[in-house]
Amino acid sequence: MAAETSTEVPKTAKQSVLKEEVIVERKWLKLEETTYTDAFGKTRTWETVKRVGKKKSVSADGVAVIAVLQRTLHYDCIVLVKQFRPPINGYCLEFPAGLIEENETAESAALRELEEETGYKGEVVECTPALCLDPGVSNSTTHIVSVTINGDDAENTRPKQKLDDGEFLEVISLPKNDLLQRIDELVAEEHIAVDARVYTYALALKRATEKPLQVPFMKF
Repeated sequence: MAAETSTEVPKTAKQSVLKEEVIVERKWLKLEETTYTDAFGKTRTWETVKRVGKKKSVSADGVAVIAVLQRTLHYDCIVLVKQFRPPINGYCLEFPAGLIEENETAESAALRELEEETGYKGEVVECTPALCLDPGVSNSTTHIVSVTINGDDAENTRPKQKLDDGEFLEVISLPKNDLLQRIDELVAEEHIAVDARVYTYALALKRATEKPLQVPFMKF
């Protein structure tokens, strides 16, 4: 008779951080060695990137804005920005985004960043909870804020950016109903990178308009 194999899962310990030590710190970021216990109680280390001077009065580090430009007799467009990103040595297509300032709400930060980076003034539709950006590397968080822009308003007919010193952004508006294809075409033409949030959003829009898979009726 074959021996029975136990199917019980070993009890695991609660995982938690024991200590954090700064390895190197610069103006905006710092690298820390994080010591923690794993699911079996073993002590391990992790290298973690954090922002310097993390604000305690804000709900997340920053915001990203899904801005829909609506105009009479035009397709709705998603307003994006293209900018050079030194870490990837190339240009990236992104949602307008930025850090939340001290004692500022996510909604106010979204409208401010949208106007600064694109020149458009919008209205908040909804705001997500604070979301992780890359939890395997950093503790950075963001809100995704949905905004509508009335393109027929006089203040939005000729938007003018209000960029900070050192900021260089190109505003790119792409049709919402064909967003994924237009992004793919832009990538092929200009060989730019795309922020994962932008591509995921475009992919979700496409999937949402597709017909569900038709399963053939089977007789038994």
